[in-house]
Amino acid sequence: MKKSVLYVSILSVAAIFSVFVACKKNANGRSTLNLVDDATVLSLSGQQYTSFMTANPAVTGTPAADMVARVGQRLTAATTQYLTDKGQGDLVKNYSWEFNLVNNSEVNAWCLPGGKIVVYTGIIPLTLNDTDLAVVMGHEIAHAVLKHGNERMSEQLLAQYGGLALSALLSSKPAETQELFNNAYGVSSTLSILAFSRNQEMEADDMGLYFMAQAGYNPNAAVGFWERMSAQSSGTKPPVFLSTHPGDQQRIDNIKKKLPDALKYYKQ
Repeated sequence: MKKSVLYVSILSVAAIFSVFVACKKNANGRSTLNLVDDATVLSLSGQQYTSFMTANPAVTGTPAADMVARVGQRLTAATTQYLTDKGQGDLVKNYSWEFNLVNNSEVNAWCLPGGKIVVYTGIIPLTLNDTDLAVVMGHEIAHAVLKHGNERMSEQLLAQYGGLALSALLSSKPAETQELFNNAYGVSSTLSILAFSRNQEMEADDMGLYFMAQAGYNPNAAVGFWERMSAQSSGTKPPVFLSTHPGDQQRIDNIKKKLPDALKYYKQ
């Protein structure tokens, strides 16, 4: 066997082995690829959040800003309680929740690892009240709790860098690592954000319903919200929120099926 072929074979075996040992179950019990360590992710999260908020100062003193703060406080407390009751409190034990509204016309919102939540003013017109906003924030918190961003980063690490560990990539290619992080977690002003898979979307929809119901928000509101989001996609350029959160009838039908389970957590 030629040395070059042997070398490629060794690399292939190493890549397959790294994928095998990196598979972990998320909060929903689904096996996922995880090539990123929590410490590095939390460090990147803190850096990128600080950088973003420096460039995009929080909106304060407006009814919309007050609503984001009010819903954020109530929803994050309920999320922590929900996970603790399920024996999964460790998933957010290192979270320091923050929630801010920023002045940006894009229809978008995101939650970083560590509990940093940002809502764009562009999505506020679609949230008619606190309950609608809880749909948005609950969904984004669910993505973070389920580590969907970690999963997307891992897939890109495997595809672009052969399964190189995140910490190693950060040391050798810091700029590329930061760009990969921003795209994976939605901290971007372009449509290059990595798309969530169907499984990830359904998981975030389901868990987001439970979080908002636990917080005392009626999960039935999710149907109307996603119908309004779907209507936004009729234009030539869909909102950023829909570039990563496809709104279609299948999603709405799935939410309707999950509502009976979610309503078990709802107490007015």
